[in-house]
Amino acid sequence: MGKINQGVLGGFSGKVGNIIGGTWKGIDYMRIKPSSVTNPRTQGQLDQRSKFSKVLNFLQPMSDFLRVGFKNYAIKMTQFNSAMSYNLNNAITGAYPNFTIDYSMALVTRGSLMGATNTNAVSDNSEEVEFAWSDNSGYGNAKPTDKALLLVYNPVKDMAIFDTAGASRSTGTQILSVPAEFAGDDVEAFIGFISEDGKEVANSVYIGSVTVA
Repeated sequence: MGKINQGVLGGFSGKVGNIIGGTWKGIDYMRIKPSSVTNPRTQGQLDQRSKFSKVLNFLQPMSDFLRVGFKNYAIKMTQFNSAMSYNLNNAITGAYPNFTIDYSMALVTRGSLMGATNTNAVSDNSEEVEFAWSDNSGYGNAKPTDKALLLVYNPVKDMAIFDTAGASRSTGTQILSVPAEFAGDDVEAFIGFISEDGKEVANSVYIGSVTVA
């Protein structure tokens, strides 16, 4: 039986018929209890579950990084869920059962701050990936004090290494240390920026695949 929380015009919690009521983050909601599905494994459902699993595997190792990278898009949802939603809709390619992540379309940071330009990443020494970018301070809202958001994702090891308070935009380069076990692996490199006060974030730029020395 449902319970009215704030008078006849307020939200309710519980179940009335096939209507379920509750609150989430202080927001009242109602939803209809779904009817039983005669075939829970339709092609559409299989596609969606496979896509979801692929994006989840990509993003889970960088969940702490996403708390910074998607902080401005966590509206009535967590930063991680916001990143899931964006990448599900934009970064999946292929057909079931062979869906893959299109890293060039993926975002690991998102926002309106000016992004990185003329980016590059190499690994000439073991346990290091060196990032480089142009100092585009003064273009749009870019400032020399913006901090780099650096990330490398290792799909073989299912690991992500990152820095959420990297070198300043004006510095133009930074070395990111990676584990010795990454040697010989291809990693995917991304760069974004965050303003010095932490309020503005840039869309990440996919630099490309780098073979760790």
